[in-house]
Amino acid sequence: MDIFQWILILLAAFIIGLAKAGLKGIEMMNVTIMAIVFGSKASTGLVLPLLCFADIMAVFYYKRHVQWPRFWKLIPWMMVGILLGVYVGKDLNEALFRKLMAIIIIVTVVIMIMMEYRKATAIPDNKLFVVSTGLAAGFTTMLGNLAGAFANIYFLAMRMTKNDFIGTAAWLFLVINLFKLPFQVIYWKNITGATLQTDLWLIPALIAGFFAGLKIVAHIKDDSYRKVVIVLTFLGAIVIFFK
Repeated sequence: MDIFQWILILLAAFIIGLAKAGLKGIEMMNVTIMAIVFGSKASTGLVLPLLCFADIMAVFYYKRHVQWPRFWKLIPWMMVGILLGVYVGKDLNEALFRKLMAIIIIVTVVIMIMMEYRKATAIPDNKLFVVSTGLAAGFTTMLGNLAGAFANIYFLAMRMTKNDFIGTAAWLFLVINLFKLPFQVIYWKNITGATLQTDLWLIPALIAGFFAGLKIVAHIKDDSYRKVVIVLTFLGAIVIFFK
């Protein structure tokens, strides 16, 4: 890799840290940057160990802020979605893969904006909503580490407080990302000694991003946090769409 590519992936690692500290929505910038450097599917193997490392940090910091009932409702359907993604994604055409990611994110953002525009206060806690959101999150996380967008929709719909949002998401993605590891290593074979060595060089940037993110999130009030998540998700969708 040349110097410019290293700068890009260090920035991507920093963004992972920001996202795991609570700046939800910004993680799609990382997905785009890594896909530019390594390709959409290949980049998932490099990013996944970084996500696991950042998830552990997030769980440790936000461990007191978890809504376990929300966690247990979503996680089994995410696992099913991952299994679907493993089967579909192994031989997926990369150009089609990028278009699929862009469409999924844009649809997600439109749904979130509609929710805010209608100012709905009712919580859509029916089983169909949970199942469809979980399946979509699991499928997209396997194909491109994009479950964050669907998880954002779920947690926004649940009207969770800022810290409960971040803490529940931290536990959810720690479990899900660890669940994905064997499939990436054994089935897709895109986590190797070389990718792990690159990850080691990126961890300092990730840690710096995490602590920077904590400082930023601490200054965002609960009633503003929803808007921040939607705006960041929207910006990420635009970047992916026009990549």
